[in-house]
Amino acid sequence: MRRALLFFILLTVAAVAIIELAGWTGRHPQDLPWTRLRLGDPPGRFTAEKLAALRDDPAQCLALLAEAGAADRPAAAVDAGPDCRFDDAVRILPGGSRKADFRPASPLASCPLAAGLLLWDRDVLQPAAHDLYGERAVQLLHAGTLSCRRLYGRKAGAFSEHATANAIDLVGVRLAGGRTILVGSGWRGGDPRAAAFLHRLRDGACGLFTTTLSPDYNKAHRGHFHLDLARHSGWSACR
Repeated sequence: MRRALLFFILLTVAAVAIIELAGWTGRHPQDLPWTRLRLGDPPGRFTAEKLAALRDDPAQCLALLAEAGAADRPAAAVDAGPDCRFDDAVRILPGGSRKADFRPASPLASCPLAAGLLLWDRDVLQPAAHDLYGERAVQLLHAGTLSCRRLYGRKAGAFSEHATANAIDLVGVRLAGGRTILVGSGWRGGDPRAAAFLHRLRDGACGLFTTTLSPDYNKAHRGHFHLDLARHSGWSACR
C-alpha cells in the first residue's frame, strides 16, 4: 500500500513537472535551440545563433523580414572576389517596422544582419532611447557594412565578416529631438547619460549578435560598435 501511494505521488509530481515544462517552453520558444526563429518574439538565449543560421536559408530569412513588416528588399548577388561572394544580400530601407533609418542611407547587408538590426532597433535601441531620453531614435550613423578585406586589413589570415556584408560598424545615434550621441566621445565622456545609453546598446546587442565589439575591446574599436553574425559554433563574443 505504501509503495503504491509513493508511486502515485511520484507519478503526480512528474506529471505536474511535465505540464509546467511544456507550458514554459510554449511561452519561451526563443530560449530553446530547436524552435523556429520568429522575429516577433523577444530576444532569447538562442536568438543570435538562429539569426546566424539564416545564412543557410536566404528564402526563410527574407520571409521572416517580410513577416516582421520590414521594408527591406532583396538585392543582387555580390561577387567582389573569391572570399567576398554572397547571394543573400538585402538593401535595408527606411520605413516599415524599422523606427530608425541609416546614414549613409540604405546600406547593403546580409539578410541575417538586416534581421538582427531590425530586432536590435525594436528591442534595444528604441527602449533605451525612450527610457534615458524620452524620445525616439531616428537615425543610426554607420561606417559601412560591405568591405572585401581580411580582419583589420591584414594581408593574410581570415576574412572579416564585412567581406560578405555580415557586419556593421555603428558610430552613433541621432534622436528625434536632434541630439547626436557618438560612440567615440560618449562611451567614456563626461556625460553619464550618454555613457549609460551607449553601454545599454552594447549590452543589448550581445544578445542578438554573435560578435559585439565596443570601445572596451581595443583601440581599433574606440569609435564604434562592431556587430556581426558570424557562425561561431555556439559561442559568442561580447566585449
